[in-house]
Order: sequence, then structure tokens, then C-alpha cells
Amino acid sequence: MTSSLRTGAVVVAALAATLALTACGSDDDAGKDSGADPAASATPGGGDSSEESKGGGTDAAALEGTWVGLTDGKNVTVSVAARKVALVADQSVCQGDVKDMGGEPMLALTCTGGSTDRTMGAIDSVDGSKLVVSWDGGTKDTLTKAEPGKLPSGMPSLPDLTDLPEVPAP
Repeated sequence: MTSSLRTGAVVVAALAATLALTACGSDDDAGKDSGADPAASATPGGGDSSEESKGGGTDAAALEGTWVGLTDGKNVTVSVAARKVALVADQSVCQGDVKDMGGEPMLALTCTGGSTDRTMGAIDSVDGSKLVVSWDGGTKDTLTKAEPGKLPSGMPSLPDLTDLPEVPAP
């Protein structure tokens, strides 16, 4: 019981931190789009942006934001801002980048604890409200876009804490 409570608390804290970071980044993104060429700003270090625009598939900018959902009954949160990715799934916390692989964006992550379930993800589809990622580890996540600055609805809540034993006073 204590282990599941700790895991739930870690997931909630990571989700709140991810949403807070994404909310801060979303104001920045609005300002960038007004005068800058999105293809030029999407390639850090002045790389060849024509490579990215040739791919007839997904634009990396479409991945920006926080995406949440359930896979196999477990919470999954992916947050993308400025081509950086943070993922919280099951008991893994991962971070990495959106990489250009043959003109298609891929999610390349390193996870704590050595988990390899979600280290390289191919974007199956993305639109304004839904993201589908197939991971090399065999997992497929179908996520919906979270509203910036708000916790997502429909996610499981923490267990009732009234069943916990009293902690003795020091």
C-alpha cells in the first residue's frame, strides 16, 4: 500500500512539473510564431531544414505540448517543448529529444532505472488533439493533448488515504 502511494505521489508530482514547464513554454511558442520562420527555428544549430520539410509525414512542431493517456491501464504523459521531450510512464521517467530520422521526427529518450520500453518512438499520427507513438520496445501509446496550465480530466485519482495507519509522534 505504501509503495503504491509513493508511486502515485511521484507520478502526480512529475505530471504537475511537466504541465508547469509546458505551460511556461507555450507562451514562448506563441511569440516565436509571429515573426520567425517555423522551419528555421525548428532546427537547432542551423541544420539543414530542407531535410525536415521534405518528409511528407509529421512536422516536429505538431508534437509541441503535453499529451496524456492510459496504456495498459497505466498513466502515460509525454511533454514536448523546443524539441526536448519528457516522459513519465509506469515507473519510468525519461527525457530526450525529437530527432530527425530520414525526414520524420522520432522521440529518442533515455530512461531512469535502465528501462528500454520507451527509448525510440515513431510517430504513427498526430493532429491537434491526438498523438499515437509506437515504441521500439513494442508498446503503443495513444495520447490526447492536455490543455496548457490545467491538469487533465479523466485520469485516475490517488487512493483514499484514510486507510493509512497513524504515524507515531517523535
